[in-house]
Amino acid sequence: MKRILSIAAATALTASFAFAGSSTMDFAQKYEKECQGCHGPIHQGGVGSDLRPKALKKKNREFLAETILNGRDNTAMPAWSSTFSKDDATGMIDWLTDWKNTVELTLSFDEVHTSWTKLADREALLKKYPKAADVKDVKDITFATERDASLVDFIDSTTGKVLSRHKAGFAVHVTVTNKKNPRYAYSISRSGKLTMFDIAAPGQPALASVQVGQESRGLAVSPDGKYILAGNYNPGGAVLCDAVTLEPLKVYDTSRVIDPDGQIGPSRVAGIADTPYGPYFAMALKDAGHTYIIDYSKPDFPIVGDIPNIGKILHDCFLNENEGEDFGRYFMIASQGSDVMGIVDFKTKTLAAKVHTGPKSKPHPGQGSSWFNKKMGKQLNATNSMNFGSVVIWESPSWKVVKKVETAGGGLFVGTGEDTPWIWSDCVLGKPDKYNEVHLINKETLETDRIIKVGKTKGQLIDAKTKKVLQEWDATQHEKVAVNEKAFGKEKILPMPDKLGAAVKEPVQPRLLHAEPANHGKWTMISEWTTGRIGIYESETGKFVKYIENLTTPTFTYSVEHRQHIPGA
Repeated sequence: MKRILSIAAATALTASFAFAGSSTMDFAQKYEKECQGCHGPIHQGGVGSDLRPKALKKKNREFLAETILNGRDNTAMPAWSSTFSKDDATGMIDWLTDWKNTVELTLSFDEVHTSWTKLADREALLKKYPKAADVKDVKDITFATERDASLVDFIDSTTGKVLSRHKAGFAVHVTVTNKKNPRYAYSISRSGKLTMFDIAAPGQPALASVQVGQESRGLAVSPDGKYILAGNYNPGGAVLCDAVTLEPLKVYDTSRVIDPDGQIGPSRVAGIADTPYGPYFAMALKDAGHTYIIDYSKPDFPIVGDIPNIGKILHDCFLNENEGEDFGRYFMIASQGSDVMGIVDFKTKTLAAKVHTGPKSKPHPGQGSSWFNKKMGKQLNATNSMNFGSVVIWESPSWKVVKKVETAGGGLFVGTGEDTPWIWSDCVLGKPDKYNEVHLINKETLETDRIIKVGKTKGQLIDAKTKKVLQEWDATQHEKVAVNEKAFGKEKILPMPDKLGAAVKEPVQPRLLHAEPANHGKWTMISEWTTGRIGIYESETGKFVKYIENLTTPTFTYSVEHRQHIPGA
């Protein structure tokens, strides 16, 4: 795989200088680092627009360059004027318009298996540390990702202390736990690196790694603790590994599948989930509009369900939490190109329904929310909308929309837990004067009760109806304290500074995202992308508690204890 990737990278690198003009930007490298997460490794679009030459040649070049510089309101497209000159922007458009597909790969089991690397002795660590060393219980730990620093962090949820920070591949996307044996955690990076950690041992060492692709996203562990499935954008497909050793067992290549328009081509794999309902993984084919169901209890781990025609551009997913025998029965997958949530039934292996979220809404549930509404006597589910401030709530299993709650701007994540009266919705894709808000929507009344708003120097908890400020706190931003990488066994870690940096002279607007219950339900953690910190709030009241500082673009957080109770998470 390294050989193939190096050839592809060299070809793209050569092409990147052909259209430089007066710009010195390496367009291929810039695209890979900053753009392909939304626009795709072969430019086919997704969260972002289709940037293939055929699509771009229909549009005005000046308008496209202006979009790069100034961004687009209420979308995931930010303004790049701080890092792009006008020549850089027009040069990027030239490069995109004449781009040739030289990076599309196919998934090879042999190449993946060759990259499997043992980093520490799992059995020796288990014998030496049968119980958690750095915390009372591994369930006290919350995982966090520092995207642009390529780090996965392990935090003591009961104190907010960062225990360790590990280099785990470019743009670490998510980290999940093994529910059967929660001492083992797994992270996947956008650079395709899958890493396994022992979070009970001191320093939470990495045990093994494997390169599952070039661009990856989804991750799920079977409830029996035996298998882990990682999803790829490029090469399109998924890799099934042994969850105890991380050894690759099988690859599912999606380089040639039928898309919603009847064309045969590659498809990225987006949302992946396990389920307590049966011995299944669900994997969503982003570009093909299908969901595959894998039965890991059978020899050779076959695909036993293929559910087509869900919609275009499949992305995030979550499972229902209906009590009883239907717990985790439904795989709810966002179709951002069709503005629906597709409901896949694990029992019948069919598409049970399509929940329409509104024209141009682009649903993005993130971790999603599912809860029982006592007032209605119904199980409710919710997703955010990316293009404008709307949280869409629907019943199960009738799949009828019961409410659309307006927020301040497009969001990526809506989360909840049994110890909070609200679902917490971010507005991270809204305008700068609004993306510093998180709206707390009452799970019973389905009305916004409170708003967390963090400004450049102070934060506020606001009553959404009366506009009264219920709490105000110091939100002074601090400069990062530089630290050097150091060796930790066979891996690299970044120590946490023991002091706070000086106050920032020109603070930036905080950009809030991803609310995650922590500390056994007592706290909720909210990441601040632009300020490099995680805010801790009381789950029951929404009141601010304190900050975890000195981080780089924190995004996804994952509480081991909280996710033990959530199907497919």
